[in-house]
Amino acid sequence: MPLRWLIFDYGNVISRQSEVVPELAALLGVEPEPFARGYWRFRDVYDRGWTDLRYWRAVGHAAGKRVTVRQAAQLTRVDLAGWRETAPEVVTLLGELNRAGAALALLSNAPRSHGRFFRRQPWSALFHHLVFSGEVGVAKPESDVWRVLLQHLGCAPADCLFFDDRRSNIDSARAAGIPARHWTGPAEARQAIAEAGFH
Repeated sequence: MPLRWLIFDYGNVISRQSEVVPELAALLGVEPEPFARGYWRFRDVYDRGWTDLRYWRAVGHAAGKRVTVRQAAQLTRVDLAGWRETAPEVVTLLGELNRAGAALALLSNAPRSHGRFFRRQPWSALFHHLVFSGEVGVAKPESDVWRVLLQHLGCAPADCLFFDDRRSNIDSARAAGIPARHWTGPAEARQAIAEAGFH
């Protein structure tokens, strides 16, 4: 029988919400509010493959600052640290599922540098597949991202159960025929997994 895949998002599912925007703004000597606008405005294209330097220069330009190569590297390190913290109760759930033999996959909108960083984290060993948008050039909620995901997993849409914290991503997955649940926490996820008969 084909594997049935449990697929998780990373940001605000496995990870805590990053709180480093004020620290990043301070590194450039700008106010947090204009920095945050650029940080989020260009995040989508960063998640689709922009280099770190191109992203931080766009963010800096929006805030009226020129970003050097050295500054871009420093900003990347701080940004990575901000997204590194995981929710212990979620990692516990993933460990339980892994030990029970579940086929686990990750689908995350994340830049290439973040993908490389996350692959080095201990929790990554719990997954059979890690798919990062920056590496494949498409991101949620684009319809093409599901085609890429299913190619990686070698399965049909109905053989998946996907968890994400964003409604737009849930709706897109369902439109592609992938059963999807809005992430509200490990307890609800356990119930959804049991109800779906995954093992």
